[in-house]
Amino acid sequence: MDHDQNFKNLILDYPRESLEFFAGVRELGGTAITPVREEQLKEHLGSRYRKLDVPLKVEWPDGRREAVVFVVEEETEPRKFSIHRLAHYCLDIAEMLGTERRVPVVVFLHADEFPQELRLCDDDGGAYLSFRFLHCMLGGLNAEDHLDSGNIVARVNLPNMAHARERRLEIYHHAVQGLERLEPDLRKQRKYADFIDAYADLSEGEVARYRAEYCADTGEKAMGLAAVLREEGRQEGRQEGLIEGERKGEAALLLRLMALKFGPVSASVEERIRQADAATLLGWGGRGLTASAPDDVVGD
Repeated sequence: MDHDQNFKNLILDYPRESLEFFAGVRELGGTAITPVREEQLKEHLGSRYRKLDVPLKVEWPDGRREAVVFVVEEETEPRKFSIHRLAHYCLDIAEMLGTERRVPVVVFLHADEFPQELRLCDDDGGAYLSFRFLHCMLGGLNAEDHLDSGNIVARVNLPNMAHARERRLEIYHHAVQGLERLEPDLRKQRKYADFIDAYADLSEGEVARYRAEYCADTGEKAMGLAAVLREEGRQEGRQEGLIEGERKGEAALLLRLMALKFGPVSASVEERIRQADAATLLGWGGRGLTASAPDDVVGD
């Protein structure tokens, strides 16, 4: 699994929520948060200093504070973390942007020991360089403390937090509920349902239990079912090719959702869904979460 890219996407899609959750920053109201473009970094830095990092520039439009650059890095295994590499990278960022106001933040996926400070000293103990960073160790957080969080980054990361295995379906369900309630964009819902699924890593037996225990009702639990069934729809779609296959996979997913919510749909409704284009299916998928009848989903 490409953890680096997964977290990079999450941070770039939700920069404010990422800084609030991963860095504990609470005074971001009214700020402008922009990524430092990779194209700029590539001209100045070697690729080995860029792979994991996402620099975000935070500016206060009213000028009450100077701009701050937060350098956010994901590191799956703390024992593999290089504080020297991070320090090197932060110095390069500071030089490139002409600022000394930068805050390094490291997100550890698993819990373990890691170096928390780098000091370069002389024989008498005088420090010539002292480097520290903020960190968030997901595997060391208690999922129970974040079940009802209003921060979408915290909610989709619930499966990465510490919890008893027997509570995994409950944790998964809270993550899916949070995504549905906090993200109105259907495309992003689907994108981060995949994120939740990947890190929850439910077994076949757990998927069956989830369907039975959490998907028996409709309404708010429909999104959870979409997360569980998405891979089935994609597998069906892949048999038909790439773009066309994705469309057919989405049609198959929508039909499964409607069958669960309304019972077997009519032949005419099924035909409309199977013949619809990808954009239409996307719109109907959004309607399916709140519709009260099949015709409300596919109607004009």
